[in-house]
Amino acid sequence: MTEQSENLSVSKRDFLKGAATTLVLASLPLAARKALAADDWDVIVIGGGTAGLPTAIFAAERGAKVLVLEGSHRIGGTMDRSSGQMSAAGTSLQKAKGIKDTPQDHFDDVMRISRGTADPAMVRLAVDNAADTIEWLIGLGWTALPEHPVKGQGHEDYLIARYQWGPEGGTSIYRALEPVVMKLLADKKITILTETQVAGLIQDGSGAVTGVTAEGPEGTKIDYRGRNVVITTGGAGGDPEMFEKLNGAPLYIRMAYPYNRGGGVRIGLEAGGYIRGQEHYLCNDGGVLTDTNYPSPQLAAAITTEEQRPPWEIFVNQRGERYTREGDPSVDNREHALLKQPGHRYWAIFDDAILDQAPPFLRGWSKERIRAGFGKHHMFFKADSIGELARWTGIDAGGLEYTVAAYNESQTAGKDPVFGRTHMPLPISKPPYYAIRLQGYSILVFGGLAVDTSLRVIREDGSPIPNLYAAGEVLGKAALTGSAYVGGMSITPALTFGRMLGQKILKLSA
Repeated sequence: MTEQSENLSVSKRDFLKGAATTLVLASLPLAARKALAADDWDVIVIGGGTAGLPTAIFAAERGAKVLVLEGSHRIGGTMDRSSGQMSAAGTSLQKAKGIKDTPQDHFDDVMRISRGTADPAMVRLAVDNAADTIEWLIGLGWTALPEHPVKGQGHEDYLIARYQWGPEGGTSIYRALEPVVMKLLADKKITILTETQVAGLIQDGSGAVTGVTAEGPEGTKIDYRGRNVVITTGGAGGDPEMFEKLNGAPLYIRMAYPYNRGGGVRIGLEAGGYIRGQEHYLCNDGGVLTDTNYPSPQLAAAITTEEQRPPWEIFVNQRGERYTREGDPSVDNREHALLKQPGHRYWAIFDDAILDQAPPFLRGWSKERIRAGFGKHHMFFKADSIGELARWTGIDAGGLEYTVAAYNESQTAGKDPVFGRTHMPLPISKPPYYAIRLQGYSILVFGGLAVDTSLRVIREDGSPIPNLYAAGEVLGKAALTGSAYVGGMSITPALTFGRMLGQKILKLSA
């Protein structure tokens, strides 16, 4: 699974701009693609992204005959829009800074942050091999930011600094991989078909996978035979129906990679696999969306962390109740509290004095721009009384009036008896009153194809589907992070599992 930035809305313009940072490959003519159907491939990789490229690279370097099928017009998957955050223990980057760390420490930290909900066997597999992945990338020219590794950013910190990324985020990773891919292409050790969707898997009478049926840009379906098939198609943030199936929650926001449509999960299920991890869905701390026609683009990101901006507002749910400590230093606490609220949404409530005196609540917005938003944007509300504000927002009026009055009493007393908040500079008492509606969301899928520790896709009885493997976000975020966002446990396992598959797990012809 790749760790896409959740601060960025990917428009068509952004997507095409991002494509310039990755390798665009022209689709082969139909006759050439049909000719490839006569070959027997050692490895067919479905998806040319974060997990797929390492699989193809290492399999080809072992002498395998490799075919990569990519739905987009270019390779690289989500790396051009990813934060590129990786974590590993025992790396040369840590040693250079005198940081002592072990895979066991990393494992313990992941299980701590995930509250024991991550899959221990999968986490162990990832952390035990993560340092080798970092060293491999360094050997290819990848570099981390000078101050890295760090303990964290944006979510729960590690206890030891093992978290790093490059100056261009995920693009830094891609730039390290591209020359390797280009050489393998030039040496005819890898064949890549772009604009090619896999319609299904081919299985023999015993259920073993023997190839794939792929559909090119003109709609013609062609069968390709393969000894091993690896699904690395990413998540489902580009398909609301599949996203909800894998998360048990709606796709609220439109910002995911458009080719992440859940196709890998679909073909894995059709082959006899099953989904696990949906129960661990977790939304983030929320942002302001353009409207309620989900999935919606994001209008603005809120600053909700106390260390970045101490809170002046209160956060209430649809019942008008405060549900968490505003600005709680634990992002995980706030996210889990929001997960329990109706519709995963809340409102920031404040008054004219707070709007006038507080630092802006929305990232990159001035006070003037925020003030101008009331009466203009769907998620901005303004009224002369708390009761009227409740009616405009759809919040329970009695609940909101009680909550504001109780908060004002706490602010006067200088003590919050409910959540222990300490930064309460002003009461909410000077009309007009304001509300900004925020929506918790994720573009990542928590449910995904179940695999064993050999990365073989398995049936519900635990038996593997012969010759079928999977890696990356198609496994679901929950496998490596449980019900949490654990730093670097998305991209690093995707790269690592791809390396492991290509390096030693796949069975190749003699």
